[in-house]
Amino acid sequence: MNTRLRSALAALIASGVCLSTWAAVTASLDRTQVAVGERLRLVINNTGNGDQQPDTSALRQDFEILGTQRGSSLQIVNGHMSSQTQFTVLMSPKHAGTIRIAPITWGGEQSAALELTVAANANPANPGVNANANSSSNAAESQITMSGTLDQKQPYVQSAVVLSLRLNVGVQMAQASLDLQGNGDVLVRQIGQDQQHTESRNGRVYQVIERKYLLIPQRSGAISLKGPVLQAQVQDDAASSGNDADIDTFFGSVFGQTMGRFARRMRPVTLQANAIEMNVQARPASADASNWLPAQKLTLEETWRPEPQQGQLHVGEPLTRHLRLNALGVTAGQLPDLANMMAVPDGIKKYPDQAKTDEGLQGETLRASRDQDIALVASAPGHYVVPALRLVWWDTLNHTQHAIELPECSLDVLPATGAIAGSAGATPNAAGTAAPSNNTIARADGDTSNTAGNGGGISNALLQATRVAQATTPWLWISGGLAVLWLGTLLLWWRARRAGLQRVPGVAANSNNAAEPAAPPRSTGAALAALQRACRANDPRIARQHVLEWAAAAWPQSPPRGLNRLAERLGDPRYTVPLQQLDRACYTAGAAWNGTALAQAFDQAPKPGPTAKSNSTIPDLYD
Repeated sequence: MNTRLRSALAALIASGVCLSTWAAVTASLDRTQVAVGERLRLVINNTGNGDQQPDTSALRQDFEILGTQRGSSLQIVNGHMSSQTQFTVLMSPKHAGTIRIAPITWGGEQSAALELTVAANANPANPGVNANANSSSNAAESQITMSGTLDQKQPYVQSAVVLSLRLNVGVQMAQASLDLQGNGDVLVRQIGQDQQHTESRNGRVYQVIERKYLLIPQRSGAISLKGPVLQAQVQDDAASSGNDADIDTFFGSVFGQTMGRFARRMRPVTLQANAIEMNVQARPASADASNWLPAQKLTLEETWRPEPQQGQLHVGEPLTRHLRLNALGVTAGQLPDLANMMAVPDGIKKYPDQAKTDEGLQGETLRASRDQDIALVASAPGHYVVPALRLVWWDTLNHTQHAIELPECSLDVLPATGAIAGSAGATPNAAGTAAPSNNTIARADGDTSNTAGNGGGISNALLQATRVAQATTPWLWISGGLAVLWLGTLLLWWRARRAGLQRVPGVAANSNNAAEPAAPPRSTGAALAALQRACRANDPRIARQHVLEWAAAAWPQSPPRGLNRLAERLGDPRYTVPLQQLDRACYTAGAAWNGTALAQAFDQAPKPGPTAKSNSTIPDLYD
């Protein structure tokens, strides 16, 4: 009896030992030393009950889980059956240091704890700009590297720094994004478009992506900017590396190589370079206090249209000065407004056009330009001197201050000629020509007679004939008086009609008090010519009449009813402001108006736009 009990206990103990051995759970890592961002595999084997899933939730605290795989096998040897279940976790460490992997629980059993040593990202030379996604132990795998250079190592505050970033990709990549964020110390924006090409190194083909960033430091001193971040999905080709042989070997032995290859997938990759460090120089004390323009090179040019030569410029005629400013190492927005800096003498007004700016790269350096036209119009004849234009800038290459200067320009302005001279003291009539005013003096045979009292409608010859009649027969007195009365009546009627046209120029009221354009001229060219004469005479009401005449000829089927509608039809911003100024001058009594801007806008016949209505840009004042 005792012998039987001892035998039973021995069999039970042996069975338990075999059962515990059979149900063992083991865990292993394919590598024990990696760098942040690299991937590794945790392989968990269960030789017992593998129906359940292992508990891997604790791994997410220190690792990014990239994917999992599960497989099982069954073997029968000499009538003895054994099964094995394998669970593989593909993961990437989140931080550097020594990471302890706690025991993994699976089916009531636990594996032993593991330790992993994680190193920081190994970056090549020039820290703060470069980054590398792979280590030397993983050189056979697909590579992703970043490298970059700054065009200035110690830039001045508010100067333009160009960061040239180069991305080398040796793996199939999708859903990639590259980002560089600025902060309160540095303004950041991308310049131009990415450039791509391929290179072959050591028998491997790399896709090379080049991108430019503009950095503008906002303060002096040491500045740190977080490095660029690359996020992408890359192909997880497990068969391309010996480190990936575990899964393929296991699944290949069970289902063949096909299953192992179908199990591969895309994996996420996040790569961030070290911080970009800059030592920014302060604005020098010797620099100009009123203007700070740090640049590597700067040029200023001017052209005149027409050339300001003596005897060619008359009162009311525009003289255009074109200024072009080119610079290296600054943005277009940093270039100063030359129109504001340009001084003009009394008697000359300036009318600057909208400046045109451009920006791009010249090699590895930022270039910028600013072009602007400034019209000069003299209001009286005489000799004028336009002062020199001086611009001070700081040379960031030679660390010195420079000044560039355009010389002063002398202008000899002659009195107005032609229609301009007649318009200076005359009131244009409805046809756009100048009629004699009340202060016109008629001269004949050396005699001067003032005809101010007759309203300008009696010729000098008629006055001479009247004097002869007075000296001969009395009845000629009566005839002359009747003629004067008749002519005076015609003059009063003409003045009354003209006053009515001036109250509502260019329009006639219908029964519903709706404003309609005046009768169109024979051609748009005639209307534009009359408009130019009215602009030179600085007469807003006659100018309004002729610009509406042109509009009526341009749109005979549906002429615009006012200046607002005309601006909408033209659909070009360069006409909006001059038409708005003309509109304001028409309804403001005694308002001064200069027709230069409107004359320049309509110097060439505009292209009529569509007749459909759009949102108003200037208010309707005469509709």
